[in-house]
Amino acid sequence: MRILLVALLATAGAFAQKVSIEFDPAASFAKYRTFAIRDGQLNSRNPALNSELVKKRIEADIARDLTARGLAPVAGPGPSDLNVRYTFGAAREMKAEAYPAGWRGWGTRIVRVPYAEGTLVIDLRDPTTHSLVWRAIATVEKSDAMKVEGKIDDMVGKSLKKYPPKP
Repeated sequence: MRILLVALLATAGAFAQKVSIEFDPAASFAKYRTFAIRDGQLNSRNPALNSELVKKRIEADIARDLTARGLAPVAGPGPSDLNVRYTFGAAREMKAEAYPAGWRGWGTRIVRVPYAEGTLVIDLRDPTTHSLVWRAIATVEKSDAMKVEGKIDDMVGKSLKKYPPKP
C-alpha cells in the first residue's frame, strides 16, 4: 500500500505545473499602468502547439489577466509602460538572451534560459530603460500536445497571479 501511495504522489508531481518568478527589486511596479503585447514566439515542433490559434489564445489570456491586475491594454504601436514578450513551446534546449546591464545600461548581460515542450516564458520589459523587470516561467511536462494545450490558460493564470511581486 505504501509503495502505491508513493507511486501516485510521484506521478502527480511529474505532471504538476511549476511556475517560477524573477523580478527586478529596484523596479517601481506601482508606476506601471499600461501594457502592450509586443512579441510572441511559438517554438514547438508540434503543429498542434505551433499555430496562430494557440498564439491568439495566449495573448488573450495575458491581456485578460493583466487587465484583471489593474493594467490597461494599449492598442497598436502606441507607447506603453510595459512591453510583454512571451515564448511558448520548444523541445528541450537552452536559449541565450542579451539584456542591458552595467552602469546606465551600457554593458550587456547574457542569460541562458531553458525551454522545454510545455514551457511558457512571459517577460515584462520597461520600454524606457529597455530592461527586463519581471519574468515568469511556467512549465508543464506532458507528452501529449493536446494535454499541453489544455493547460495554457492555467499556465498564464498561475504566472500572472504573481504580478506585481510582493515587496
